[in-house]
Amino acid sequence: MANRPKPVPQMTAGQFESRFPEGDDEACLRYLVARRWPEGVTCPRCGNKDLYDASSYKPFHWQCRECAPQGYRFSCLAGTIFENTKKPLRDWYRVAHYMFSSKKGVSALQIQHMMGFGSYETAHSMCHKIRAALIQPETKLGGIVEVDETFVGGKAKNRHYSKGRGGPGRGGLGSGKVPVVGAVERQGNVVARVIKSVSRDILSQFVTETVSGFWSIFRRGVVGTFHKVSAKYLPLYVAEFQFRYNNRFNPDMFGTAIAGC
Repeated sequence: MANRPKPVPQMTAGQFESRFPEGDDEACLRYLVARRWPEGVTCPRCGNKDLYDASSYKPFHWQCRECAPQGYRFSCLAGTIFENTKKPLRDWYRVAHYMFSSKKGVSALQIQHMMGFGSYETAHSMCHKIRAALIQPETKLGGIVEVDETFVGGKAKNRHYSKGRGGPGRGGLGSGKVPVVGAVERQGNVVARVIKSVSRDILSQFVTETVSGFWSIFRRGVVGTFHKVSAKYLPLYVAEFQFRYNNRFNPDMFGTAIAGC
């Protein structure tokens, strides 16, 4: 049996500090422009490429005359998760770097401690905004496709009576846990989605091996890193693990993520 390729090492902490020095906001902005518009800056509203460089007004600003009679002036942050943020762009980059440097993710509480944020809500919001930017559009898989599921949620015996305490089983259908179904092309990328319900007859038709590796990482991350994941935010955590898994052979996972933010 051929050896499986190993995940590609990502940017180290030293490389991050060298690329984005403390206090150098322009380095972060230049990186965002290069990743967001690799073929040249375009208007985020209409896609127009014929822009007026408004750097004399304010650095990293452009003006599009197609969107409005007086023109639409925008910065490289317009239309991104960084727009109107009160945190420096470098802080966003560091949070993203922490998230993508760990195979099983980093909790918002740990982000708060490492970044020195004054509140947990700040770290929680930033992490979720980054996860939301990682949600990929629907795609069709081809060739041999493996399908498997996992269930996320606490044991029934640990729930409050109003939430179904004493319900059946530790997991699976009928347990009250949230089902997450994943599909993966043979030796390809995984697509995982949180669903409201799933048929036992459908799941019984599939026996998989490849996608089980993804679920193993996902479950260990939920149990060991996040400890508790609500059904409300579960799709965001799934998007994070899906992105990290699908880019495990990408030498620039961080840059790919920033380009989608």
